[in-house]
Amino acid sequence: MTMVRAVLIAGPTASGKSALALELAEQLGGVIVNADSMQVYRDLRIITARPTPEEEKRVTHRLYGFVDAAENYSVGSWCRDVKEVLNEAAAQGRLPILVGGTGLYFKALTTGLAAVPAISADIRAEVRSRMQREGAPVLHAELARLDPVTAQRVTANDRSRISRALEVVLATGRTLSDWHTEGLPAIVDPDCAAKIFITCERKELVHRIETRFAMMLKSGALEEVRRLAGRRLDPTLPAMKAHGVPWLIRYLNGEISLNEAEAGAVMDTRRYAKRQLTWFRNQMKDWPWETQEKAAAALKSQLSGPK
Repeated sequence: MTMVRAVLIAGPTASGKSALALELAEQLGGVIVNADSMQVYRDLRIITARPTPEEEKRVTHRLYGFVDAAENYSVGSWCRDVKEVLNEAAAQGRLPILVGGTGLYFKALTTGLAAVPAISADIRAEVRSRMQREGAPVLHAELARLDPVTAQRVTANDRSRISRALEVVLATGRTLSDWHTEGLPAIVDPDCAAKIFITCERKELVHRIETRFAMMLKSGALEEVRRLAGRRLDPTLPAMKAHGVPWLIRYLNGEISLNEAEAGAVMDTRRYAKRQLTWFRNQMKDWPWETQEKAAAALKSQLSGPK
């Protein structure tokens, strides 16, 4: 297949990825494409730090806020959607600038993805119901019998991944590790893309995370989460686990103070940023690492060089 030329911008949360993407898109006439698994959800503009309406007016943004929180949107769904967006950009002669912190999205984009078939609603509902009744450790033990390879890769309390792996083996009779041997091809050739991972000094990143969450609260994050909680969705859904959402729901339920909720949300975000750094260091070893200040020049140099 014909590979797409693109700019790929990754980095830990609050590292300045979106600002860099906006700067480049305005300078190069590009279209910004979301590669963050939480920013796809319509219900969560503020708490996920999606681009503002004003920023979206400045340049075209795609795959932001278009999925309902009740949907379990997967990396496979994103691959199908992003392929259409990239084809549209190519037809228009516009440079796609993919930006986000979800490493699996970038890995699937550049190396392909296992094509697990759709799981029936009945099986999914049964597994989720059992998760609520029996708890994650019980289902993890069952997964260890049915798919020991995957069970070793997830913790006994990882409700989402346990549910997903168990759904797959119950619905298809094959394990996730089996399905990983065949799948969707890569969409973007990493050798034909300008790519960067934005780094940030640890203390500065912590400061940015703390400042940003405080601004989220001032900008209406609590009301946003209140509306989401009012829908009474399955707590195992990805949108219900977005950083800050569980903590603010606990505050709204009267279980903890707002200060405790804010501290918990900030700590979860800090831990996630650390995991992002580790994941990219191990999984995307050929990506250049650069500070936000130097990233634009580094990407432009890659774009002007031979591809």
